[in-house]
Amino acid sequence: QVELVESGGELVQTGGSLKLSCVATTNTFFKMVMGWFRQAPGKEREFVAALNWSGSDTVYADSVKGRFTISRDNAKNMVYLQMNSLKPEDTAVYYCAADTDRRSLATRSRLLSEYNYWGQGTQVTVSW
Repeated sequence: QVELVESGGELVQTGGSLKLSCVATTNTFFKMVMGWFRQAPGKEREFVAALNWSGSDTVYADSVKGRFTISRDNAKNMVYLQMNSLKPEDTAVYYCAADTDRRSLATRSRLLSEYNYWGQGTQVTVSW
């Protein structure tokens, strides 16, 4: 069983930055692929970014590439999402997710179905 708790979401102006955090309560955090997803009102949940067990391999959605950075600290059981140059279309609830069956990224790491644990989400609102 893995519990994930996100934090860091808030209201920010266009062009601003935020850093989201997610803490995992498990002693096998270092073995997991971790991901961030988001869901805007009236839209389906979508992939944002993911990284492998060590943080050496990352993948991003095209919409955030070059603006967002995913990272992890296995000593602290933490995964982060640094978001820069925020746009109103980044407004969403952001979810941290864990794929406990995989250490390395795969093409399927962009799929919601690959993740078996989810946090409760944190709201990010980007104003004009």
